[in-house]
Amino acid sequence: MIPTLLWKNIGLVKGISFDSWRRVGPVLPAIKVYNLRQVDEIIVVDITATVENREPDYESISEFTAECFVPITIGGGIRTIDHITKLLRAGADKVSLNSITFENPELVKEAANRFGSQCIVASIDVRKKQDDTHECYKNSGRVLTGKEVISWAKTMEDYGAGEILLTSIDRDGTMTGYDLDLIKKVSTAVKIPVIASGGAGTYHHMYEAISIGGASAVAAASIFHFTEQTPIQAKKYLAGYKIPVRIINTILYESNR
Repeated sequence: MIPTLLWKNIGLVKGISFDSWRRVGPVLPAIKVYNLRQVDEIIVVDITATVENREPDYESISEFTAECFVPITIGGGIRTIDHITKLLRAGADKVSLNSITFENPELVKEAANRFGSQCIVASIDVRKKQDDTHECYKNSGRVLTGKEVISWAKTMEDYGAGEILLTSIDRDGTMTGYDLDLIKKVSTAVKIPVIASGGAGTYHHMYEAISIGGASAVAAASIFHFTEQTPIQAKKYLAGYKIPVRIINTILYESNR
């Protein structure tokens, strides 16, 4: 259960299909709230760093990580090994790499060799074409890369990424459900964990992403920002379907009694 926090300038935003951004509050209070809601990890992505061609804001990230008591993944603006080193020193547990992987995939290999695959997340943002294939985009969904998602996911695995954060741009922010076909194709094609992202609107959508799509984890934003649904209730719902979830440091298999 992984909330995604999209960080733009001084606060959090959430949009639809990577557009029409709405402000949803500051970063630190959100992290503090999620600490209390038994999330498994948190992903924080600076969505303007790459577009503005600037490095991550290490000072702010140090403040975030100091208040975060679950593993935290940081993305946005990462272009070099030095950037990754500084982020890990600032308290990040993992880094999420997207745009730079298309420009310099060797960075994934170098980072995995130096820091371990477990802290390198390949973030893949995709849109569906009319022929039902999916193409990868970079620069916060602005630039088409010409890469097909399954082959690119395999490439990222081969280069040493430890996880794939797979986001459907089409479903992002819609709360209409994950793209199950996309998730299933990618999770079947690779052996590393796939985190499904884009489209969660109900707890059952999360269940479908895991049980039908084969995702190892689910990331979500709008469902937690704009509804009364919570991570802990989502976990209890999944447990009712015998999906193993961690609640208070235990593995719980509840039934629908």
